[in-house]
Amino acid sequence: MQDQGRSTSGRNLAVCGLLGLLLLTGCTPPAPSASPTPTATPSRSLPPAPAVAFYEQPGPPAGSPLQKVEPMDVQVSDQETGSSLPQGMAGISLEATDLADPDLSRDNTSMVKLLSEVDGPVLRFGGNAVDRRFFWTSSGEKAPSSYKGDKAHPVRAVGPDDLNRLNGLLQATDARVALTVDLGHYDPVRAADMAKHAQSILGDRLLSITIGNEPNGYGTNGLRPGGYTPEDYVKELQAYAEEIHAVAPNVAIAGPGAYSQAWWGPFIEADIPQKKIFTFHNYPLYSCDGKTDPTASPTIANLMSPLMHQRAEDYQKAALNAAKEAGLETWLPETGIAACPGSNETSRTHASALWTADYVLNAARLGITRIGFHSSLLTCMGGPPMSMLCSGGAYLQPNGEFKARANFFGLAIVSDLEGGKFVDTQSSGGGLAFSYGLKNSDGSTSLVIVNQNDPAVAAQTDIKITLPGQPLTGTMTQLSGPSFDAEDKTVIDGGDSGPVPVSERLTVPGFQYGSSEQSIKLTAGTVTVLNFTY
Repeated sequence: MQDQGRSTSGRNLAVCGLLGLLLLTGCTPPAPSASPTPTATPSRSLPPAPAVAFYEQPGPPAGSPLQKVEPMDVQVSDQETGSSLPQGMAGISLEATDLADPDLSRDNTSMVKLLSEVDGPVLRFGGNAVDRRFFWTSSGEKAPSSYKGDKAHPVRAVGPDDLNRLNGLLQATDARVALTVDLGHYDPVRAADMAKHAQSILGDRLLSITIGNEPNGYGTNGLRPGGYTPEDYVKELQAYAEEIHAVAPNVAIAGPGAYSQAWWGPFIEADIPQKKIFTFHNYPLYSCDGKTDPTASPTIANLMSPLMHQRAEDYQKAALNAAKEAGLETWLPETGIAACPGSNETSRTHASALWTADYVLNAARLGITRIGFHSSLLTCMGGPPMSMLCSGGAYLQPNGEFKARANFFGLAIVSDLEGGKFVDTQSSGGGLAFSYGLKNSDGSTSLVIVNQNDPAVAAQTDIKITLPGQPLTGTMTQLSGPSFDAEDKTVIDGGDSGPVPVSERLTVPGFQYGSSEQSIKLTAGTVTVLNFTY
C-alpha cells in the first residue's frame, strides 16, 4: 500500500502547523489575519498566540439535498471514569492455521507497515480452523489424515519455526500475541507442548492461551457427536489447564471464547490454574436471512442506526458484569460486524470504518481491555470480505502485498489514542453522533467525535465544545469518506495511511486560543480526533 500523498489537510502542510516547527523548517507562516484571536478573556496570563495553519476537512457533497443536523453540545470534564484505552487494545484476529503463513514475517514490509499503523496491536490466532485443520507439532510430524480441509482452507501443521518467524514480526511492530490450542481433537499433552514452546520463544509477548474456539458450538458442528455440555467443557478445560500449567506455569489461561452466555458462568467458576482472562465473541449483525431478527440483518441501515450502538453496549456490559466479581480481565478477541459468510451490504464499506471506530472506543470506555477484529490473510479478490486486510494476487494465489480495507482505517484512527484515560463527557444533539474524551499522560485532552450521519446527504454539524481548561493548541486529524456504501474510498487526512503524529497535525478550524469554549463544524460520515494542550 503506497502513501498517496495528502491534501492541504494532510502531511505536506503539517510542518508549518506549529510554532516550533516553523523555527526548524523555515516554513513561511500564514498571513497575520490567519492567526486566531481569543474571544474570551483568559483567567490566566497566556503567551502570545502563535501563527497556525488550519485543517481543511472535506465539505458536504456538492449539490446534495442536504439534511440539517441538530447542533451538538459536548462538555468534557477532567474527571476520570476509571477506564482507559490500553496500548494495543484494538487488534486483529486470524485463523490458527495462519501461523504457518510465511507472510507473517518481519521481512514482509507491507505487513510491518500495516501493523505499525495500529500501534503495536495484539494478534490473536484461533477461529474455526484451530479445532478442525490446525496441527501442532514440535517434532516435524505430518498432520493426521483424519484432519479435513479444502483448497481455500487447507490443513496446516505448525511448529516452533513458525513461532520464531512470528516473534520476529512481533518485535518489528511492537505487537503481542494471544494463542488458541486445539480442543476439537482432544490432546492435552500436545496442547501443553505448544504452550511450552510458545512461552520459551515468545516470552512476554505471549499474553494468553485459550483452550478451544467457541466450545458452545461443539455439540452441533460435529466436533463432539452426541452433544456437548458446559460441564463436559469444564472437565476437558481442567485437564488442559493442568497440563499447560505443569510446563508453562506463567502463561495466562483465557476463555471460554464462546458466543453463548450460558457458557460464561461455567468458565468463570471453573477451578483451573492461571485463570486470568474472561473472553467472549460477538458479531452484532447475526440474522443472516433477516428472518430471525430483521434489525440484526447485515444492512447499511442497521449498521448505521442507534440500535446497533446500543445492542453492542448492552452485550458488552453483560460480559463485563459476569467477569467483575471473579476479578477477571474481560477481552473480546473475536468480533466483526456480521457473522454471515460472504459479502453483504456492509462489506468493505466506509460505514464499516465508522462503526469500527465507535465500537472500539465504546468497548474500551466500558472497560473491555482487548478486542480483535476477525480477519484473513487470503487475497482481496475472493477472500473474506469482512477482513481488515487482504493480499494482492489472484484468488488463492496471494502475492504477500497486503493492503488495508476501510474497517482497518477505523482501527488506525483511534489507535493513536492508546494510553489515554477516559474522562466524563456529556453530549447532546448531533443526530447519530457519539463523543469520547480522554486525558493523556502529558495532560492534554483528546476528544473523539464519531459522526455517523450520512455523508451523502447530511449537512455539517455545528458543535460547541466546553473544555476543562484554557487550550494553547488545538489540533485535528480526521477519517472521512464520500458515502456509507463507498468501497476503497475511506481516507485519513486525505491519504491511505494512519494519522500523522500529534505534533505534526494542523490546527482545528476556528480554534480560539486560550478559550475553554470552542466551536467547530464537522462533516458527516467522519471520525474526528481533536487534541488540546493547556
